[in-house]
Amino acid sequence: MNKPEKNTLLVVDDTPENIDVLRGILGTDYIIKIANSGQLALKIVAAQPPDLILLDVMMPDMDGYEVCRQLKENEATRHIPIIFVTALREVADETRGFELGAADYIIKPISPPIVHARVRAHLALSDQRRYLEHLVVERTSELECSNRQLEQTHLIMLQQLGRAADYRDNETGMHIVRVGNFSKLLGLASGFLESQAELLMYASMMHDIGKIGIPDHVLLKPGKLTGEEFEVIKKHPEIGAGIIGDHDAEVLKMAKQIALTHHEKWDGQGYPSGLSGEDIPIVGRIVAIADVFDALTCIRPYKRAWSIESALELITDEAGKHFDPGLVKLFLNMEAELRRIALEYSDAAGAP
Repeated sequence: MNKPEKNTLLVVDDTPENIDVLRGILGTDYIIKIANSGQLALKIVAAQPPDLILLDVMMPDMDGYEVCRQLKENEATRHIPIIFVTALREVADETRGFELGAADYIIKPISPPIVHARVRAHLALSDQRRYLEHLVVERTSELECSNRQLEQTHLIMLQQLGRAADYRDNETGMHIVRVGNFSKLLGLASGFLESQAELLMYASMMHDIGKIGIPDHVLLKPGKLTGEEFEVIKKHPEIGAGIIGDHDAEVLKMAKQIALTHHEKWDGQGYPSGLSGEDIPIVGRIVAIADVFDALTCIRPYKRAWSIESALELITDEAGKHFDPGLVKLFLNMEAELRRIALEYSDAAGAP
């Protein structure tokens, strides 16, 4: 139903003569509704809110102040301009009206030009306020859309940077995609919100970005590493944290934390800092399991791929040593999903 061209005013007064006066002044230009009590006024407003209310103060049972208070406390009606029309002349009375949220205060006996001018002014202000509110909602929606697009771009860039590092020792770059999906799955199982698990998925894709700084003759060596070579490999978490740097974005904070701690071990025998137990951030503990599981089940320059059953057996054996035992228990319960992810994002699927 289209809104009528004329604005609707509600006149609230328990004296018929006062109502007739206001109707005579405003009836030509506006649709006038009448209420002779506060209770009736509230019912009318609830059924079909007017554009403006002209409200008497001195009424039996429920005075104008109480009507105004109730309307201003209601989210659905607080926007309606209220003009008190009253014989009360004390400054304290006027102050109380404004404190309750009234838009204006007209003293009886009323002047028709003043009534017309005040009503027009407050209707115009109300229209302008609604327009501005609509504009704010519209612009906020546009900004949120732009922010989502920018955030998605950042996440894609993180993924591509992670794949750039992954290509160093995995020619399809699918390792980080699988690790991201395994990590998200385990994050959800351990109590992460969907949005947190999504961040974890993207942040985990940067876990080995530090490999960019490891020489090929060490990273791609097909045989067992010497002690000296392994010390070089052990530098990649700190290199990765340095590459990511310090940022306010939550995904980058998480990515740095993961890069730095995904080789720490539950028993304190990991690197680079020898952290143990819950001193290792949970995101690092999650990615540690996801990373090792995927590394075991994939072909690498120095080994053949393990079966999923064999990989899960090793994960089980390392609970309480390499891995958080609580997270291992959750991980073992996800075997069907792990198989699905391994198949969906296999190296064959990502091969050029």
